[in-house]
Amino acid sequence: MLALCVGFGVTPAGSIAAAQDSSQPASQERGPVTNLPLPRYVSMKASEGNVRRGPSLTHRIDWVFKRRGMPLQITAEFGHWRRVRDQDGAGGWVHYALLSGVRTVLVQEDMLTLHAQPDERTAVTAALEYGVVARLGNCSLTWCNISAGGFDGWAPKEKLWGVMPDEIRE
Repeated sequence: MLALCVGFGVTPAGSIAAAQDSSQPASQERGPVTNLPLPRYVSMKASEGNVRRGPSLTHRIDWVFKRRGMPLQITAEFGHWRRVRDQDGAGGWVHYALLSGVRTVLVQEDMLTLHAQPDERTAVTAALEYGVVARLGNCSLTWCNISAGGFDGWAPKEKLWGVMPDEIRE
């Protein structure tokens, strides 16, 4: 069994610290720009992105996300801007060019074991530390297939941030 560590990456503006495919109910709210479901998850395409108080370059920068691949939840759309939030609820408006449709999740348990199949009785393939960003694969109602650092396996969905509780991915 191998463990994988990865650091975090959200810093207040001015700080020098380093740091869609889903099955949704038909009645779900849709974005006025993209007609995609709201809320929905995406990831950071850029290694650094300003998070603004409002949807334009004239608005103040409140945060700087500093982690490529970090999952974010889009909660609103306005023109080329998307209102996002991270796992801690921090966020604001980012330009859509900084975002990717590639789905990732954050591991929410230290030394989360990945299994060969979506069953805790199957072989353990790896253990991931809290905060690892992993690429999201298929998901059932209770398990998701994820990969990070060359390792992959199935993890309980409830231990991941970046996937809806009722989301199924094939």
